[in-house]
Amino acid sequence: MIFDRYEFSSRGGRSHNEDSVGSRVEGDNGIFVVADGLGGHSYGEAASASVRDTLLEEFQCHELHPERWLEDRIIEANQRVIALQEEKGSALKSTVAALYIKGDRAVWAHAGDSRLYYIREGRLKAFTEDHSVAYKKFKAGEISRRDIAFDEDQPRLLRTVGGTDHSEPVICVWKELLLPGDAFFLCSDGAWEYLDDDEIVIDLLKSENARQWVEYLLLRIMERVNGENDNLTMLAVMLGQA
Repeated sequence: MIFDRYEFSSRGGRSHNEDSVGSRVEGDNGIFVVADGLGGHSYGEAASASVRDTLLEEFQCHELHPERWLEDRIIEANQRVIALQEEKGSALKSTVAALYIKGDRAVWAHAGDSRLYYIREGRLKAFTEDHSVAYKKFKAGEISRRDIAFDEDQPRLLRTVGGTDHSEPVICVWKELLLPGDAFFLCSDGAWEYLDDDEIVIDLLKSENARQWVEYLLLRIMERVNGENDNLTMLAVMLGQA
């Protein structure tokens, strides 16, 4: 499998960027991560960078059980963020969305409201469900999926990395084999809150590569922000035949 990947991260209308993004590829295997730090005063940046680095630095492409490895590394990242809290005297935390591809298999994990989307043949096959009060309201039928971005409870997260409870990631082991042409999109809330699900798919279909896909999406976002928007981070992965 060939990975065409592209990362973009911006501080948006904020004074500094508390998002972190990264990927590592070894042959047919790869790890892809987006994390959004919480805490302010650049402490959020330290939290999200710790989560990203824990996953990238310890990536083991020969791992027999990627789902176990991914869960263990996020649990380890949780301990590192707790150590940072004690060091800095701040309640810093982070979200995470992480994708592990091993050959033609995919496993992903998330905690918080950073998202992952999986697309095949022009259809959205799967996506993560935010750990937020606003998403709970959507699931209960109180608001629409699009309204999550504008809901007053959207910032209220129910699960994050950096806590003594409610910090475990949700793991998804995708049962179907991956195929050339499949694509994944990982992003922080500063990106998805300006995008509809179908726009993510439409811009993929127009794109020849991962960079172009992100640039199309960024054009949409730039038309909608007011200059005070949150940090925004996107990571696009398009699979090709080796």
